[in-house]
Parts: sequence; structure tokens; C-alpha cells
Amino acid sequence: MDRMIATAQFGQQDIARSLGLNVTDATCLGFLIEASLAGRSLVAGDLAERARLTTGAVTGVINRLERAGYVRREPDPQDRRRVHVAMDDSAQQRLIEVYAPLYGRLTALFADYEAEELAVLTDWFTRARSLFLEALEEMRQGVGSPRTTAQAAGDGDADDGARRR
Repeated sequence: MDRMIATAQFGQQDIARSLGLNVTDATCLGFLIEASLAGRSLVAGDLAERARLTTGAVTGVINRLERAGYVRREPDPQDRRRVHVAMDDSAQQRLIEVYAPLYGRLTALFADYEAEELAVLTDWFTRARSLFLEALEEMRQGVGSPRTTAQAAGDGDADDGARRR
């Protein structure tokens, strides 16, 4: 599993480079693609929340994506302060060119499985993603971390304890 995650991380770096973006911008573009496929756009604040960025940082991301021709800003008709970020119509072809080889291979791989097997795989990946997100949130909150556990046990600095062993 660790090798799959590492491969995905390296792949994300390569895809970002192919798109002329950094990894953070490509990650945000992924959230925007997902929203676009669902027939929605995201407001800047929603994008910041999903990407775990400040609103100031996400403004920089949107500026770079807009300059690169991937997105456009659309004012919210009900609230002048809100800006929707929508995929630019011309971006789709550039994205297809980069993603097509990967998705072509995945489509061929999926063709090797029966519908019931694909249902199991889909279930596993859906549930694994939920568990992964749950564990990451616990890490962010410090639940169960070695440092928190050592401090709760009265051992002081967990790093000092690790050095003594």
C-alpha cells in the first residue's frame, strides 16, 4: 500500500509538471475538475477548505490557474464578495491530453474484471479512503501520536525518550 501511495505522489508531481503547475495548484485543479464534472463550481472559500489552505493562499492558486488558462472567476450574483471558480472551457482538451494515457491503462485494467469484482474493488477503495481520511484527521488533531501518548504518560519529551533508547 505504501508503494502505491508513493507512486501516486510521484505521479501527481509528474502530472502537475505536465500541466505547467506545482502540486498544490494541480491538487486544487483536481477539486475544481471534480466540481465541474458534478455540474458545479466552487467558491474560493470552499476550495481553500478542501485544499486545507488559507484564503490568501488559495487566492494565489486561483491567480496562477487563471493565468495558465485552466479556470475563470465568476462573480456570485447574490453576494459581490464571493467569487465562483469555474473550469475554463478550453482547459478540458489540455487535461485530456495529460490524463488520457493513464486513464486508458486503467480502463484496460478494469476490463479484466467482472462487474461483481469491480463492485468489491469500488467498495474497498471507498471504505479505505474514508478510513484514511479519518486517520489523517486524528493525526492533525494529535490523537494517538507518539508525542501526545508520551506526554500523557508523563514521560516528558517523546523525542528525548527515543534518543535515550
